[in-house]
Amino acid sequence: MGKFESAEKLGLRDKETNKLLAVYPYKAEGTDAEINKTIRDWYYQQNCAAEDQLLTAYVDSLTELEIKSRKKFKGGGDL
Repeated sequence: MGKFESAEKLGLRDKETNKLLAVYPYKAEGTDAEINKTIRDWYYQQNCAAEDQLLTAYVDSLTELEIKSRKKFKGGGDL
């Protein structure tokens, strides 16, 4: 079982600050390597200038608090 297989939500974090950069809006499927590539590719497609940011980012699961705060604001638009 992979690290991301049971994750409810995934996103990209900054390696230095651990700050959440983006939340992947879809259900990620596949191996950890495939999920990592899919999310990084998705982020790059959102903003081509993010290429430098991707060098210092990693894919990670959202914390319970991050998931709850996303759900709280979902009625007013997805974050």
